[in-house]
Amino acid sequence: MKNANTWLITGVSSGFGNEMTKQLLEAGKTVIGTVRNTKKVQSLIDQYPDTFDCVILDVTDVPAVHRVINEAFDRHGRIDVIVNNAGYGLFGAVEELSDEDIDKIIATNLTGSIQVIRTALPHLRKQGGGRIIQVSSYGGQVAYAANSLYHATKFGIEGFCESVAQEVAKFNIGVTIVEPGGARTEFRYGSAHVANLMPEYDHVHGFLDMLDPSKGLATGDPAKMAARMIESVSIEPAPLRQVYGSQALQATIDRLEERLADYKTMTALAASTDIPEGE
Repeated sequence: MKNANTWLITGVSSGFGNEMTKQLLEAGKTVIGTVRNTKKVQSLIDQYPDTFDCVILDVTDVPAVHRVINEAFDRHGRIDVIVNNAGYGLFGAVEELSDEDIDKIIATNLTGSIQVIRTALPHLRKQGGGRIIQVSSYGGQVAYAANSLYHATKFGIEGFCESVAQEVAKFNIGVTIVEPGGARTEFRYGSAHVANLMPEYDHVHGFLDMLDPSKGLATGDPAKMAARMIESVSIEPAPLRQVYGSQALQATIDRLEERLADYKTMTALAASTDIPEGE
């Protein structure tokens, strides 16, 4: 996609959204960036008063999503790239999670992303095309214990985006799902939420070491990952998926190969439920 000059990115106060915003603004692009409060991005507001359009948005507020996205297109006329980045991690065995934990992460990671895309699509279609970048995770393909609801949101948004990509390709709208591995962002070392842990599930609480910077840092460089996301819009046709991080890619390949091998054992089982031909 050439001349991607105007970007809308959700959740730009930290992590990949913040890195993308800084790199795009430095390159002279316009960014409409959503935050829940402006404290962490005040320096960008001051430095880029003409090209950084900072907007307050909680993506769990569906009417606000509709209003903010529609008003952004009205103000800017054209938005070339929509980046669904807002989201967070939730750690704990499913029995350790509260109803509020479950509702909040689904509303943020899954429903919020769906509503941003739904609201943007009529505008992208009418303007003749654009790109959607959905920030997922290799956890949208690979599941680990004590991450069930996070995986539910990421597996879910990947299925949604894969379907939508087929629906909108004829309108010159490309959809790319990015699947980062572990990175040195606030997602892991600040914003991640841990459930009320139970001693019965101590055997799946190894994630506590992963969330502790003193136990070793993730290998992923958020600035490099953000750069790859930005570069993805120049690839034609739009790549459906991109995995960032060597460990994430290997884990994904291993899990998919295991899954495929398992499916291949089911030939007779699957056929046993068919109505015989001609009956």
